[in-house]
Order: sequence, then C-alpha cells, then structure tokens
Amino acid sequence: MSLHEALRTLGDRAWLVGGAVRDHLRGIDSADLDIVLDGERVAATACRLGTQAGGHPFQLSEGFGVWRVVAHDRSWQLDLIPLAGASIEEDLAQRDFTINAIAEPLAGGEPVDPFGGLGDLAARRLRMVAPDAFERDPLRVMRLARIAAELEFSVDDETLAAARASAPGLSGVAPERVFSELKRIIGSERVLDGLELMDRAGATPEMLPEIADLRGVEQSRFHHLDVHDHTRAVLAEVASLARGADAILGEHAEAVHELLAEPFANELTRGQALRFGALFHDSAKPQTRAVSDAGRITFMGHDAAGAELAASALRRLRASERLIEHVAALARHHLVLGFLVHRMPLDRHDIYRYLMRCAPVQVDVTLLSIADRLATRGDNSEQAIERHLELARQLLGEALTWSAGPPRPPIRGDELTRELHGVQGPEIGRILAALSEASFAGEISDRSEALALARELHERDG
Repeated sequence: MSLHEALRTLGDRAWLVGGAVRDHLRGIDSADLDIVLDGERVAATACRLGTQAGGHPFQLSEGFGVWRVVAHDRSWQLDLIPLAGASIEEDLAQRDFTINAIAEPLAGGEPVDPFGGLGDLAARRLRMVAPDAFERDPLRVMRLARIAAELEFSVDDETLAAARASAPGLSGVAPERVFSELKRIIGSERVLDGLELMDRAGATPEMLPEIADLRGVEQSRFHHLDVHDHTRAVLAEVASLARGADAILGEHAEAVHELLAEPFANELTRGQALRFGALFHDSAKPQTRAVSDAGRITFMGHDAAGAELAASALRRLRASERLIEHVAALARHHLVLGFLVHRMPLDRHDIYRYLMRCAPVQVDVTLLSIADRLATRGDNSEQAIERHLELARQLLGEALTWSAGPPRPPIRGDELTRELHGVQGPEIGRILAALSEASFAGEISDRSEALALARELHERDG
C-alpha cells in the first residue's frame, strides 16, 4: 500500500498537522506524517491500516492515545493522534507556534489556519499560538531555538519575551527531551544562531550553565576573544572542517569528510559529536583562571578539569556513555598537539606516543586542535597557525592510518611468554608495548628482530 492509498482510507474527519504541513507548504514532501483523527477511532484505525499495509501498528503514548503505523517496506510512517478538543481549531490552539498550527483536511479543501500561520510562514517568522504556550510546556523554549536555527526563521518579540519568562521551567523538563532538542541545535547548519537564540531566550543558564559561565572570561594576549566567543569560533571552525575545508586539510580532506559523516552515538554523526567537543573543550577555564605575579593569565589544568565538567554535563542530559567518554577525551587531550609544535620535527617515537596518548580520539582531537588554533588570533597568530597546521596535517595522516588498524608488534603475547620462559603478566604487557612502538618507528620488522629486542628489554629492565 502506498502512502497516498493509506491516507485515502482515513476518512473525512482526518487532518494532516504539524511539521509535515509546514514543510509541504514550503515545497518539501515527507513520508513521516502526523494525522489527527477523532479520538475514539484511533486505535481501531491504526490496527486496520496496519493490516491493510502489511505493516506494524503500535501504541506510542498510552497517556495521549497516539498510535504509529509503519509500512511493511518502511517507505512511510503515520502517527495517528486523537483530536484534542471538540474541533480541529481547538486542537490547533494547544500547539506551540503558529506555523505548526495549520491543518490540511485529508478529504480536501483549504488549510485550517486559525492563528495566521500561513502569513508567518510566508514572513519566515516564529510566533507563539497563545501567551501561555511556553508555560504549558517549557521545552518549547528549546524548540524555539531549534526550529529557528533549522528553518532560518526570525522570532517575534513577544514570543521571545514569553520564552524567556518561562525558561526557568526547563529545569523541570525530562533531560532526555531537552537533549533531543539540543542535539538538533548543535547539529544544525546554523548552530551558532541556535546557541545565540538559546542565550536570548534564557535557556543556556538553565540547561548549559557550564557554557553560560564562559561569557566575559578574558584570556591572554594570544587570544583575541573571551572564552565564550572563542568557543563559538572553534565550533564554527569544526563545522567548516566537516564540510571539507580542502585548503586546511589538504590531501586528507576527503577522508576526514567521510569519517565525520559516519553515524556515532545518540543519533549524531561523528562530526556532530566533535561539535560537542568544541562546545565543552574550554568549559573549565572559568574555574582554573589565574593571573601570575607577572600579570600573565593562565588556565592550568583546564583540560583535565574540562573533561570532568563535560562528562558531568552530558550525564545530566542523559547522553550515552559513548558520547560522554568521547567528548571528555576531546577536552582532556585538546592541548597535546599544541605542546608538540615546539618540538618539531617529530620523530616516529613522538608520533607514536601522541597517537597512543590520544587514543581512541586521535583523528577527532587533531581536528579539534586545528579548529582551536584557527580560532585563536591574538599576538603572533599567523606564524603560530602556520606551524600548528603543518604538524597537524602530518599527525592527521598518521591518525587516519591508525584508525584503519592500529599497529601490532610482529609477535604475539603467547609466543613471547613461551620464548621468555614463562614471563607473563605486567612484564609481558610492558615488553609488547615497547615492541609496538619500535615496530611503528621502523626499528623492527619481523619476528626475529622483535624477539631479540624483547630479550634485550627483559634482561635490561626485568
């Protein structure tokens, strides 16, 4: 059964509502639709339609009576929603923004638009349906920022003021719901606009106090921005790198683009996870800021403290452990490459130790380091950026190779245990680690050379 055939079976008192209407009016078609029906027939209709389509009907929300029907071939999906109120107009009155409060009768006819949503859609404007829209669901404060960022819409002044007044209510919203909106803001093409609107609507201090606290934290003369604006600049550079940035990444641009497009966790791509790394990488600078006797501003330990702060914030938002560990690792290691610039040129041992130290985020943290350096344009920035990028490209190539398969010593641990007459445990682990580094550095290439070096290491340090 096609989507068109499925919609025709729903009868006269059925309306297409929500984002699908908005998108259809903007010339964007979707196969994921919300349909409002008379409440008493939602369950029966879902089961009948599921049978006819050879699909899968199931109840989404027991409290609200919403049912979902997914086509057998997954080519379309319908959420069937009971009519809230005595009429479709009463139903639409409970929605968030006027552009989402338009209904299209499936039986045909003009759109039902009791709140001027069509005009707001034409004007590319977000306006609340009712003055108490945000009070009824404070999550709409986050949704305001998300929709504005995704659609490139402006926000009506009264709507923004009402959102700001209701922002404290976000503390009572389930963290999973907040994180769902935040992910889409961070993943948006206009992420900076979305974050700015979160600020203006008062959502950032409520949901991301770690980021709100960055505003006004001054840095050293090597920075041209405070920590807050520097973080936004790093985020912009990260977004640019994910789109390609051939001039910056050189021969590695295509490989990086493909890697960052891969699915990662929490319905995020690897590139979007890197954006969270950018957002939190300097989050501990306010608490670690100090001024030396000579007047120099420092942030000693902000990398390690930032890892803890990022992990705490993401746990509060109920992110997955994979994303938490990833973002924390990015904060923890984001300074490592910069410290190596002063040791250029690096030998193979230096490179190996960098890759091992930053595992498993070698590629990601190298990209974060590039973005961080490009966003830092204080004193002597041009020369510093040039040298940093030279080393970063070298390490990026090594990291990409490593991510395809970490190097292994040319001898296994069980073989080494036999050859060294029963030596095992931590000693074998130490020797294997040394052999891996020696193999990476090109100092050993086969089993016999590996065994000779292992014996030498055991006799010298055993």
